[in-house]
Amino acid sequence: MAPGLAVVAIAVAIALAVAAVAPAVSALTVAVVLGIAAGNLGFLPKSCGPGLTWAARRLVRAGVVLLGLQLAVTDVLDLGGGMLVVVLATVAGTFLGTRLLGRWLGLPAGLSTLVATGFSICGAAAVAAMEGVVPRRDRDVATAVALVTLFGSIWMLLLPLLAELLGLSARATGGWAGASVHEVAQVLVGAAPAGAAAVSVAVVVKLSRVVLLAPLVAIVGRRQGRWLPPVFVLGFVAMILVRSSGFLPVPVLDVAKTAATVLMAGALFALGSTVRLKELLATGPRALVLGAGSTALVAGISLAGLALVGW
Repeated sequence: MAPGLAVVAIAVAIALAVAAVAPAVSALTVAVVLGIAAGNLGFLPKSCGPGLTWAARRLVRAGVVLLGLQLAVTDVLDLGGGMLVVVLATVAGTFLGTRLLGRWLGLPAGLSTLVATGFSICGAAAVAAMEGVVPRRDRDVATAVALVTLFGSIWMLLLPLLAELLGLSARATGGWAGASVHEVAQVLVGAAPAGAAAVSVAVVVKLSRVVLLAPLVAIVGRRQGRWLPPVFVLGFVAMILVRSSGFLPVPVLDVAKTAATVLMAGALFALGSTVRLKELLATGPRALVLGAGSTALVAGISLAGLALVGW
């Protein structure tokens, strides 16, 4: 596995360097793009295959576990009952609506489920977490990662413009960004034009969506005949409880956050390397319609919810 893991390490270093120079760019997004480029330009010899396969499967699970340390139950509860209902409605409506749209478009159920998870929860990380419990093809995973990266990037740029056009307050803009933008890093970009208060709200709202990753994966896995949730999902929940206890000092949490980014970047580079643009294009406009429709669902449901609860 050494050649593949060495390439992953180099890619992660590049992704982190780019993110450090341009904070508006997520290291995870850079890693996916690097993987897609490397896979399609023929830069990866066959000897890299075993290491890349291992990274795509193993690193993401470790990253998801550490992601739990970014969540404290008290922070989520502080949002209030109204906002929590909005988050639940947004995740449920986007997930179910995306799956129905995928069925209507005639797309594979595995692809529709992966896209629904990524768009409703937390982007490529959620796709990678769900792919282990649903029947799917490797190209379904790659396509879902590509779609969530593409449409997440588009939506994070459109949201602040629409929020200003609609006259939303900083609080409402932050709530909308947290409830609708796909990746955690993209949420920061979407909320930043409205100021620091918007960013603060956006992060907590976004993490409240991430909390739902564990039960969603467990429910889908149960419907596929898996009686117990995957071990990494249980680890994710355990880390939330550890963070909520207040036992760990801030420096340890900071290291865990960096480690989670490194692990997820490595996994997403490996997943990106399996994306074949020819195959993505061969799926036709249906996959793009699914991505656009899912983005419209998460944006529309969350905005309507915010209006109803008075945000």
